[in-house]
Amino acid sequence: QVQMVESGGGPVQAGGSLRLSCTASGMTIDDFSMGWFRQYPGQGREGVACMRMNGRFTHYADSVKGRFTISRARDVATNTVYLEMNNLEPDDTAMYYCAADLPFNVLCSGGLYWGQGTQVTVSS
Repeated sequence: QVQMVESGGGPVQAGGSLRLSCTASGMTIDDFSMGWFRQYPGQGREGVACMRMNGRFTHYADSVKGRFTISRARDVATNTVYLEMNNLEPDDTAMYYCAADLPFNVLCSGGLYWGQGTQVTVSS
C-alpha cells in the first residue's frame, strides 16, 4: 500500500521561507516522477514543481520560478522529496500536495498517488 505523507506547512510572513517534506512508503520515489501541487479553495490543483530522475528533469510553474526548488533527500533511504519555498507571497497561500506519477507522463500533468496535503498560509 502506497502512502505519502507531507509535512512542513504552516503560517509564515511574506518574504519568509518554508520547506515542505513528502515521505513515501510502499514505493520508491526514484521509480516515479515526483511533484508538488497546490490547490486554492474552490479550484483545481495546479502543478507547482515536479521532477524525475532525481532532478535531471524539472518543471516549475512560472509563478514560482526562482523562488521554489524541488529536490530529493540526499539519503535515498528516507524516500523523501522536498519543496524549498523562499520569498513567499500571500498568493502562495494554498493547500500543498505531494504526488507521484508514472515517469513517462508529462511532468506536473497529474498524479497516480497523492498525499493528504499540508496547508501553507502566507500573511502580508
